[in-house]
Amino acid sequence: MSKKRRSRKRSKKSLNMPLLTVDSVLFTYHEKSLKILLVQRSSKPERGKWGLPGGIVDVEIDKDVESTALRKLVEKTSVKPPYLDQLETIGNQTRDPRGWSVTVTYTALIAHQDCAQHVSTVADVRWVEIDEALKMNLAFDHRSIVLSARERMRQRALYSIAPGYALPEKFTLTQLQHLHELLIGKSIQKRSFRRRIEQAELLAETGEKRQEGGRPAALYRLKDVSMTHRFVRNLDASQVP
Repeated sequence: MSKKRRSRKRSKKSLNMPLLTVDSVLFTYHEKSLKILLVQRSSKPERGKWGLPGGIVDVEIDKDVESTALRKLVEKTSVKPPYLDQLETIGNQTRDPRGWSVTVTYTALIAHQDCAQHVSTVADVRWVEIDEALKMNLAFDHRSIVLSARERMRQRALYSIAPGYALPEKFTLTQLQHLHELLIGKSIQKRSFRRRIEQAELLAETGEKRQEGGRPAALYRLKDVSMTHRFVRNLDASQVP
């Protein structure tokens, strides 16, 4: 085979590369429910469908795939989460009608109050209760990505209080417990849950109170160590009836 022919073959092969994209599942806790952020697609393919915020990697400006995820979140939703946790990488010939596609998926928790004003200014972006979202005809394979993200958050709720980052800056223990129950899918014994939280010293008292169920409830905030602390035993092993 001549050098010219080999060069043409390599050139053709290099152009036939998979489409590389990112997709992010953002969770928040609002109105006593767990919600995810969805955007309505304005272009083909899947135009008009709701799906996860994301897009194609731009090799000219993105230093890595997480940079792409953050850039697309800001562009499409005006929301910038405090962190992103890589979830999984999916690639095949069928997930995107444009052809072979690979997506790197991320998930994060964000307080509703930190982004509500930004989301309200974008017409094709909204927070949707996760159960409602899973009943929708979401774009591409986004339903399966949401399911994977919910399972990741369920696991985190079992061994940590990191889900508290989806709460307002100041919250009650009842709110924290209810969020864990939504993620786990089961009720939790109140006394055991609160004892575990207190023993780990992961919350700081604000000195403020809020009316809750007819009585004042103390308000707390997360300490910096709350995101990385892991309990020795999962909640389902000791606290879920």
